[in-house]
Amino acid sequence: MTTAYSRKMAGLLTEQRNPNTLEIDRKSVREILELIHQEDRNAVDAVGQALPQVEQAVELVEQAFRKGGRLIYVGAGTSGRLGVLDAAECPPTFGASPEMVQGIIAGGYTALHRAIEGAEDHPENGAAAIREKQVGPKDVVMGIASSSVTPFVLGALHEARQLGARTIFLSCTPVLQENKPADVIIELLVGPEVITGSTRMKAGTATKLVLNMITTTSMIRIGKVYQNLMVDLTATCNKLRDRAHRILTLLTDLTYEQAGDLLTQANMHVKTALVMYLCKKNREDAEKLLKQADGMVHRVLEKAKNP
Repeated sequence: MTTAYSRKMAGLLTEQRNPNTLEIDRKSVREILELIHQEDRNAVDAVGQALPQVEQAVELVEQAFRKGGRLIYVGAGTSGRLGVLDAAECPPTFGASPEMVQGIIAGGYTALHRAIEGAEDHPENGAAAIREKQVGPKDVVMGIASSSVTPFVLGALHEARQLGARTIFLSCTPVLQENKPADVIIELLVGPEVITGSTRMKAGTATKLVLNMITTTSMIRIGKVYQNLMVDLTATCNKLRDRAHRILTLLTDLTYEQAGDLLTQANMHVKTALVMYLCKKNREDAEKLLKQADGMVHRVLEKAKNP
């Protein structure tokens, strides 16, 4: 490790010491908790400051989804785990294909449950992971690197751009604009961590908030939500099957049992069942109406009221 590398790392915002927690090792349990809580508030505020850039990111992702493209997260350590987590939660919540949102983590599957810190040091591995996913012009690749300098992530972004994909870069330290690695840069300037360099804390919290925002907003925009209900959910467990029933009872005058019968007719697809009931259509016609309306329930209902 060179002195130049050490100086570079020491200058990063995520590596600075937090003046508010210099004596945290002398505090009581309650005082430590209060310090952490106050710093977490700063993470939320940092997300608020970055909303214009998050909006640009959502626009890229929505466009990709509408063209049949994918959102692919790339990260290492905590950043990589958060990307994989967000990707994994999209299919059950929104009925999205597992291919639609994907996560790449340096070190592969093992790194999800055990730290493999050295895996982040190789940009060529990040590039290879992008080629393995067969990334192309329809896709969006989002690199996540709290420090802004993770070689695996930067290698992946460079390769994605070479292959024609649109790119997003999320960092928790300022990014030098002359080295701009992506089409959209999201800077979550949460400040120094409670424990110096521990980006699993504020940086991780802010990152999780933004990933939630990007996928949730994009899914809403392509019709995966009606009102504030997940009408495209995949009912793969008792909890989600129950939620599917309850959504129908909330939006109609059906009983729980009647909702179950309708869901069976609709192949357990809440959105189809809802249009079947409210528009008095069979399953095939309801599916056609939804397709014509780009999957937007409110458009189907508005057209039914004003043919």
